[in-house]
Amino acid sequence: MFGGGGMNPRKMEQLMDQMGIDLDELDAVEATITLEDGTKLHFDEPEVTRMDAQGQETYQVVGEPAEHEAESEESESPAESGTGIPEADVEIVAERAGVPTETARQALEAADGDLAAAIDDLE
Repeated sequence: MFGGGGMNPRKMEQLMDQMGIDLDELDAVEATITLEDGTKLHFDEPEVTRMDAQGQETYQVVGEPAEHEAESEESESPAESGTGIPEADVEIVAERAGVPTETARQALEAADGDLAAAIDDLE
């Protein structure tokens, strides 16, 4: 969090309330960050904090990441279906939208693989 030094935690909380800052600890199971070069940083059991400061949300992820190299677009992993949609993406859409995997796959295909658009279309 913040480097409060020797400040009383209660006093720190009061100051944050006065400044309009709200902190929430999230019960995250995993977090993945994809870098510009395609490298993925995957965190298992991270400590995730969401800070809302006057409408601007910031997330802090604390943990030790496992780094995965970027995969070439030419090689299709076994987890991908014949459509080129990664199975992990299908599962994410199905879970978030609360629909069967086949419905999620169809929505992803219609959205050209865009997870957010597929979820939005299903909700």
